[in-house]
Amino acid sequence: MHTVTKRQQWVGRILSGIPVLFLLLDGVGKLVAPPQVLEATQQLGYPASTVLPLGVLVLAGVLLYVLPRTSVLGAIWLTGFLGGAVATHLRVGNPLFTHLLFPAYLGAMLWAGLVLRDVRLRVLLPFTSRPPAPEAHARAAAEPRLAHR
Repeated sequence: MHTVTKRQQWVGRILSGIPVLFLLLDGVGKLVAPPQVLEATQQLGYPASTVLPLGVLVLAGVLLYVLPRTSVLGAIWLTGFLGGAVATHLRVGNPLFTHLLFPAYLGAMLWAGLVLRDVRLRVLLPFTSRPPAPEAHARAAAEPRLAHR
């Protein structure tokens, strides 16, 4: 039977919380748009007029991610957003581990936290050597709230 233990739930929350806090700070920073944010955005090759829409997009993704019913959609949304950040850092020639891969680290934490917190994803993405029993698939589909207790 696939269930989420309290330990997995807490580790998942912590792993999810780190990128959520960073992305909230990033999104709010883009909405407030202090001169440092505008300058950094222009250094990455984007006009200052893109700061507000980017802030709205990242905050929308975070909102989708933190709501249990839409968390998978939020993770997909933010993965696309973070993929764009990787492409931007690659295009401007930023350092590999500190800039280029940082969005990938955030994405990995988002997904790892979600997999730990949501039994439905474990059924879809089994990380064991033997697949779960077919009845586990049926149980997970019939009890989608099991992961959010």
